Amino acid sequence: MSGIPVIDVRALRDGSAPEPVARAIDDACRDTGFFCITGHGVDRALRDRLDALAREFFALDDAEKAQIAMARGGRAWRGWFPVGGELTSGQPDLKEGIYFGQELAPDDPRVRAGRPMHGPNLFPARPAGLRDAVLEYLEQVTALGQDLLRGIAVGLGLDERWFAQNLTGDPLVLFRIFHYPPVPPGAPGWGVAEHTDYGLVTVLGQDSSGGLEVRGASGWLSVPADPDAFVVNIGDMLERMTGGVYRSTPHRVRNVSGHDRLSFPLFVDPSWDAEVRPLPMDRAPRPVDPASRWDGADVLAWSGTYGDYLLAKVGRVFPGLRDEVLGVDAPP
Repeated sequence: MSGIPVIDVRALRDGSAPEPVARAIDDACRDTGFFCITGHGVDRALRDRLDALAREFFALDDAEKAQIAMARGGRAWRGWFPVGGELTSGQPDLKEGIYFGQELAPDDPRVRAGRPMHGPNLFPARPAGLRDAVLEYLEQVTALGQDLLRGIAVGLGLDERWFAQNLTGDPLVLFRIFHYPPVPPGAPGWGVAEHTDYGLVTVLGQDSSGGLEVRGASGWLSVPADPDAFVVNIGDMLERMTGGVYRSTPHRVRNVSGHDRLSFPLFVDPSWDAEVRPLPMDRAPRPVDPASRWDGADVLAWSGTYGDYLLAKVGRVFPGLRDEVLGVDAPP
């Protein structure tokens, strides 16, 4: 893995020439599992506004931020957590953040049924503009994520509507804003330690701080910090569906820039109750040794609904909240 590919997706988004873009995305998914995209069409003014508002929120004292603490979000699993409040492989991350998702009214059937990770968002009183910026960003980047899935479908030899018709007709869309305080070089701990993402595609916006690294065959590779581009990576479900031909690549973050780092990952994932099954592939599955994965899991052997998979994973990230709010136990 010599570098992170940069792909101009303009022709995929406007429909003028999607096939060449789909081939480039397919190559990246078979190689790095990570790529950067330009020509994405997401409003730069919106991204700048969201960045400024997020910095204003994270500059507040913890007591005020705790007015939207995750425990107040209930089963919707929304709200703020403090530095060290999220775990990776059992170790506290050196970051704080806010969890968002699709904005659903209390009378939405999915909310009334008590479906975890579905419901209304929690928005702070200050800054007042954060709500509108988050919801607009969710709309624009979710549409981008669905277009990327169209490209992935074409690259896999499927109808471009395959994901929308089979897995993402009612997608689980989750959005995070993470704040990584600066960490002195050589200090212990990670902003977020080695992990993979769980679903289909992650569309990551980031500032110019850097610190994101991807694990390759010969070591860790730094991902360019370009605020104009998005970083895209695939998750565990695409690895499972392709028999390991696409890899859900481990990645991690350490902020040694000397200043605060913000990142904005949005996850476009299968519907909650979708069963994620293997696809017929043009290449034999690549053997995967669970011992080589950060979590020791065998993604190819797993079966079930995406909601079951996600609950087990998230339960390890916030075990206290899992026990208190969801009342479910993650498997060992």
